[in-house]
Amino acid sequence: MRPVNAALWAAAILMGLQLSSSSPNFVDLSSKNLSSVPSDLPETVEFLDLSCNHIQQLHQGDFKSTPLLRFLNISWNNLEGIDPETFLDTSLLEDLDLSHNRLTNLSGQRYLLHTENLRVLNLTCNNFLTMTLGSEFSFLVKLESLAVGAPNISVGDFKNIAQVKLRTLTLSLEDQLNYTPGSLKDVNAKRLQITFSRHQKIDLHVIDDALSLFAEVELMDLTHDYSNLSQQLSERKEILTSHLYLTNISIEWSSLTHFVKAVLRTSIRHLSASDVAMSKLPYFDTVVTYTSQMESFTASRAVVTTFFFSQEAVYNFFINLPVKRLVINETSIIHMTCPGSQSPIRELDFSYCAMSDSIFTTADATGIKECMNLGNLTKLNLAGNSLKSLQRLSQRVQYMTSLQDVDLSFNSLTYDGLTECIWPPKITNMTLASNSLTDSVFKCLPKETETLDLQNNQISVIPSSILKLENLKSLNLNSNRLRDLPACNGFPILSELLLRSNSLNTPSVNNLESCAKLKTLDVSNNPFACTCALKNFISLGVRSETKKSLTGIELVSWPLDYCCSYPDNVRDSTLKDTQIPEISCNVGLLATTILCPAIAVIIVVVTACHRLDVPWYMGMIWQWTRAKHRARMRQVRPEDLAGVEFHAFVSYSQHDADWVHNSLLPNLEGPAGGLRICHHEKNFVPGKTIIENIIGCVEKSRRSVFVLSAHFVKSEWCHYELYFASHQRLAWGSDSIVLVLLEPLPQYLIPSKYYQLKSMMGRHTYLEWPQDTKKHRLFWANLRAALQTDLPDAPVTGLEE
Repeated sequence: MRPVNAALWAAAILMGLQLSSSSPNFVDLSSKNLSSVPSDLPETVEFLDLSCNHIQQLHQGDFKSTPLLRFLNISWNNLEGIDPETFLDTSLLEDLDLSHNRLTNLSGQRYLLHTENLRVLNLTCNNFLTMTLGSEFSFLVKLESLAVGAPNISVGDFKNIAQVKLRTLTLSLEDQLNYTPGSLKDVNAKRLQITFSRHQKIDLHVIDDALSLFAEVELMDLTHDYSNLSQQLSERKEILTSHLYLTNISIEWSSLTHFVKAVLRTSIRHLSASDVAMSKLPYFDTVVTYTSQMESFTASRAVVTTFFFSQEAVYNFFINLPVKRLVINETSIIHMTCPGSQSPIRELDFSYCAMSDSIFTTADATGIKECMNLGNLTKLNLAGNSLKSLQRLSQRVQYMTSLQDVDLSFNSLTYDGLTECIWPPKITNMTLASNSLTDSVFKCLPKETETLDLQNNQISVIPSSILKLENLKSLNLNSNRLRDLPACNGFPILSELLLRSNSLNTPSVNNLESCAKLKTLDVSNNPFACTCALKNFISLGVRSETKKSLTGIELVSWPLDYCCSYPDNVRDSTLKDTQIPEISCNVGLLATTILCPAIAVIIVVVTACHRLDVPWYMGMIWQWTRAKHRARMRQVRPEDLAGVEFHAFVSYSQHDADWVHNSLLPNLEGPAGGLRICHHEKNFVPGKTIIENIIGCVEKSRRSVFVLSAHFVKSEWCHYELYFASHQRLAWGSDSIVLVLLEPLPQYLIPSKYYQLKSMMGRHTYLEWPQDTKKHRLFWANLRAALQTDLPDAPVTGLEE
């Protein structure tokens, strides 16, 4: 497939493939061994590829089921005939490729009468004998690109497209070309592409008409005969062509330089060469014309087939061209020399080559010399090379005093922050995207920079002590590692700040207070943590959307590209739709909300407890629990209980006898309590002294219960009973004495001789007799629990001597 056909096909197929990835409207039936158009094509098909099959005829109705068809490729078939009504049902057809078939008559393509929307038509590499276009071509009023080829081209062949304004006319020339001068004068096209067959000799009449009639001329697939072309250019006085392109060519160095110098002497303003294979490269410098009207020279994707040559001689030829714009890109050159004298070049583009940090330098016995002959250069593009040191690059360009735009993106640039950078004074636009630069880069920037692109680097923070860029208006920090919004202390007039795809979780809006001139802010596609700290930023976005922002900041891509990444319950929700409760963010409100109900509850509980005597109940329950616990924990051996007949001995004043007989004993003895109680009225033995009876009752009782009252502390006998019981406590432990407070008994009412009672009341919890009858049951339960213990069976009828 020839390059022109490949280019047309690639452009069309690319459009189709772009849709095919997301739509069923693209149908690829290429190389399917088809002999006819399938009848089951989907109605929705817009792009149909039937190339590389065996289809010989197209018939009416072949495309009746595809009314939406826009692109059709039937190249590389055996197509011999097309029915005039073939495209009756495809009124939307825009791109038709019929190349590499067997069609025979350009003047009889009547099917074109139904393709009035056609924009691209490729008829190259068929069996046409003459280039005479039929009247049906005049109906293609929307046609932009036409590609045709025939061995005989005569005057008037293109008259039927004279009124059609083409963007590009492509002529695929045959080996035995018969061209009549002036045959192209009826063509109304901006650009003429001429493809040559292999080893075809250039027809100078075609070239002469091309240079006289078309603003842009592209010569493709040239392999030789450059000398005649150069001579023709040298002899011409008037040339309409302003852009001359050479595509997919093979050329020797001498032919290339001779051709370029010939073009330099013409009025052609722009010369471009792409996909160039160069051979027989030089060992010595080639003399270059020092004056020319040519404005730009472009070389793309150039390769060399010579192994031994002087690279410096090659570089010197190109860098000394007298043009304003020099472009050498996508070519594996590792160096570029400095012009021999002050160069007129204003723009240099060495993008996507293999340039190193030594670019523009010259080494001699005295060392490395920096280039001082590019003082007119205003724009330098070194994107996509092998540059390493930003500081060295500043040295390379320090004498380019007119330099304004520098593109150093897609390199491997770093800066250690230790050595000072030396930039020329007029740089305003600096592109450093896709390098390995860190925070220190802000110490190595031109002072007059207005637009700075640092996207896709490794910057995590903008240092507070940085070089002040007073003219900086636009700062692009997309795809870095920033965790918060930067302050504008070093950029007083910054109006655009781009921070897309960084590491901002909760950007602090307060930092923007120093950005008085900021109008455009992009913080989209960051991992936002939708917590309280983000509320101010969300408010900024909402105000930006409603045009109510006091700062006038526009938040780019709000709200669709601003989503939560934390917490999980709102992950992937937009910030605008995420509700963060005010109560969880306001400490005062949160404290009030929690403390007020809590205080109210405490007051209610305290009041209720006071009214319901809850403290008394809790105390009684606590005593009951302790009594049970002591009973379980204290292991009393059976031999220790020898001689013990009673659970308790009760000591009380005679004035409290009624309470003892009517309340205490009934609740402790008998069925109600099941305890054996010893008291003097029942168990004192007649004939013994009172002291002997007291001692005997205390010794035969596991515990002693003292009913305390004001009368108790006035009774002498109660004093004796307390005295003997306190001695008994040494044997049985602290739980052998139980105090029951029948009425309030302040310490000052207790006589000093009752010092043991005072001590016990201070160290031990005593049981208070409640006046409320509802509390009596709990009182008796506690008292019984305190006295309960397992005793050996023993008679309880009197005390023996």
